[in-house]
Amino acid sequence: MTEKRLFTSESVSEGHPDKVSDQISDAILDAVLAQDPQARTAVETSVTTGYVNIFGEMSTKAYVNINDIVRQTLKRIGYDDKDAGFLADDIHVGITLDEQSPDIAQGVDSAIEQREDGGVDPLDQIGAGDQGLMFGFATNETDEYLPLSVVLSHKLVKKQAEVRRNGELSYLLPDAKAQVTVELDENDKPTRIDAVVLSTQHRDSVTLDQLRADVRKFILDPVLPADMVDDDTRYYINPTGRFVIGGPKGDAGMTGRKIIVDTYGGYARHGGGAFSGKDATKVDRSAAYATRHIAKNIVAAGLAEKVEIQVAYAIGVAKPVSVNVNTFGTGKVSDDELVAAIRDLFELRPAGIIEDLDLRKPRYEATAAYGHFGRPELDLPWERLDKVDALKAYFNK
Repeated sequence: MTEKRLFTSESVSEGHPDKVSDQISDAILDAVLAQDPQARTAVETSVTTGYVNIFGEMSTKAYVNINDIVRQTLKRIGYDDKDAGFLADDIHVGITLDEQSPDIAQGVDSAIEQREDGGVDPLDQIGAGDQGLMFGFATNETDEYLPLSVVLSHKLVKKQAEVRRNGELSYLLPDAKAQVTVELDENDKPTRIDAVVLSTQHRDSVTLDQLRADVRKFILDPVLPADMVDDDTRYYINPTGRFVIGGPKGDAGMTGRKIIVDTYGGYARHGGGAFSGKDATKVDRSAAYATRHIAKNIVAAGLAEKVEIQVAYAIGVAKPVSVNVNTFGTGKVSDDELVAAIRDLFELRPAGIIEDLDLRKPRYEATAAYGHFGRPELDLPWERLDKVDALKAYFNK
């Protein structure tokens, strides 16, 4: 018997404790950037029963009411409902923020290219805020240029939030998780959905049988492509049976613990750096967005069916120390030629990335749930296909 080739991705709802933390961190970032686009922030959030802790670094001229931002964010998510077990108006908010270390700031304020090489290019002004490696990925598997498994996982938890808010399933509560397993053919293309998991927090008043029937009718069936499910597709709806205690009361949460949910659902590699709470001088965020932008445009230009791009930085240095491309044998040109095209057509210095992708604008809270990529409703600059023609011209395609 031949073993099926399966791949699984997950997503979590905006009410999941880790995503609550991400959204609070990015809500604070957005509020600061609205007043001070040059701010430096690395805001971490942790949540647990009755408590939200804000800590990290921030250097800014802005004044924002962090206490209010925390409570407003929680209410937007749905934590103004006593049955959710975490009431925005009844929690304690602790705040411990320091300024960015001057040792780090000196490398960001003036890159080594200016300090030691006498550079005058304004794009050499900002050095990378840390060392690190970042990956960008795209595939022609879906309209979102993302793997089907992660696209469907996001859609399921977004649908959970929709039917919770519009009253179709008013007994649902904010915390939820989804997981989708797809079967792949010999070319790594999805052929069917093998298994679906959806666990959702709920009020104590609903029976498990009703919840399972309603989740199948109102969430799973409207989202899953009918031609991808069959009689052998397995469904696991609240498989533990009861999920009344959830959110930060059920489990602690922290910024940056869902980086695979934020990106490619485990299908592509990840450098390890989280996004939320960080301004764009942190290449964990800006370079990950830049490499996604590059990868998506390469695939949209027909130069590869899928591509993964890695860049790496040294702290205080503007130019990346390495650029690597892997098209997994699907490239219409060589990987080395794509590296050359990237260096010629795309800006990878932090100041250039910030300028090209307009990263000082407050837009990040919306990205902190349901993924930072493949979000057409947000019109994110790193998702735009604005380099397709330039890439085609470069290769005379």
